Amino acid sequence: MRNQIPLEYSPRLSSVWLSSVGIVIPGICFHFLVKFTRLDAKMPRMIYPYVFYLPLLFVVMNLATGADMISAQQFTQIGMWKLPVYNAGYYIAMTASVALDLLIMLLLIFAKTKADTSEQQSIYNLLIIGIIAAVVWHTLFGYINYGDSLPPYPYLYSGMIWCYFLRHTMRKHDFLNLLDKRYEKLFHMNPDPIVLAGLNGKVKDANPGAIELLGTGSIRSVSFFDLFDPGVKAHIQAKQEIHHYETEINLQNQRFILLVDADYVWVDNEQHVLLILRDITVQTQYQEEIRFLAFHDPLTRLPNRRYFHEKLDEALQEAERCQETLALFLIDLDNIKWLNDHLGHLAGDEALQEAARIIKEAASPDGMAARMGGDEFVMYLPHSPSEAEILHLLDQMQLSLSRYMLKFGANPVGMSIGVSRYPVEGQDGQALINIADHAMYEMKRSRRGKDVVLS
Repeated sequence: MRNQIPLEYSPRLSSVWLSSVGIVIPGICFHFLVKFTRLDAKMPRMIYPYVFYLPLLFVVMNLATGADMISAQQFTQIGMWKLPVYNAGYYIAMTASVALDLLIMLLLIFAKTKADTSEQQSIYNLLIIGIIAAVVWHTLFGYINYGDSLPPYPYLYSGMIWCYFLRHTMRKHDFLNLLDKRYEKLFHMNPDPIVLAGLNGKVKDANPGAIELLGTGSIRSVSFFDLFDPGVKAHIQAKQEIHHYETEINLQNQRFILLVDADYVWVDNEQHVLLILRDITVQTQYQEEIRFLAFHDPLTRLPNRRYFHEKLDEALQEAERCQETLALFLIDLDNIKWLNDHLGHLAGDEALQEAARIIKEAASPDGMAARMGGDEFVMYLPHSPSEAEILHLLDQMQLSLSRYMLKFGANPVGMSIGVSRYPVEGQDGQALINIADHAMYEMKRSRRGKDVVLS
């Protein structure tokens, strides 16, 4: 349009429009680069972002003084082209333009020195090369007069060079990607809790799954990482990937077992950690129950026979090493069949569970109790218990069970107990059990008013 109007309008158009735009564009470019490189966080709030638009004052002054301060004012016409005269004013404007480009390049070089990763450095390298190419073009085609052998203002095409490098950098490194909406939808649709947090522990975003599991209070906490054990926080602070890390958290007095995967992404040109949390509490509880039942009785929750023998062997080895004695108790519930037949198996199971609780409490804290099978239990006491302590413990067990049985009315259910001692009456677990078993059945046969038979 400029080349279609008379020559006398060229100075005015150059001053009012082209030169003004030439000042505004670098300011916008500066603002974009500072925001992109995160240098804005280090700038005083009093001057950011206003400092980038101070050159607009020159535009206002230029227009107020007749629009002849910042642009060439003499033009000549060759054919249809209106070309500037290469005089002092023209070269001053050209030099100011190149200086602005070089200032942008210095800003990029400074940002590169602060880059944390090779990816950031690659971004800055591409942008710096783009600026250098634009400056070279600007210099070759702005300072040399090619007359009518080239279209007018060939130096302006340096802007296209800069735009090419900027677009190439954006596509190569995927920043300002318009496809991010697709991944945002996946983020919100994923049923697993996903949290995006800064390396300082402040949560930037969380999907609905994370909000449902953790609650908004935990997500908005000062340091989200404090929810996890120190291992997770240490990995993140070291910027290490996390794969299938099992951790336990407590939320509102409820225990959760989580499987954590984490990696790092750049958001707003700042490094963040993306955590995918899988709630495996139920699966872990099932696994723990399976492991528990491999060594415990499902009804009474006491250790089973196999586990008891392993621990008894260890206790006997410890007693031998410390030159201590150990007492072993074999306990049989009398007439539990009577309770099953008259009050039902639920009552019988309840009696077994209460007897297990009494025996376990008697073995605590250093001993161990187990269910041998049916209505038969076993326990041991380490650390040289005296005969008086043993008799007192047996009386307490008998009394506790009798008090409990009152809820069922008059019935003959009670305890028959046999006791053996290491090392006097046996050197190994099976020998001690056999001796205690013989003593227990002697008691069952005698029933002459004694509660306990000591071998």
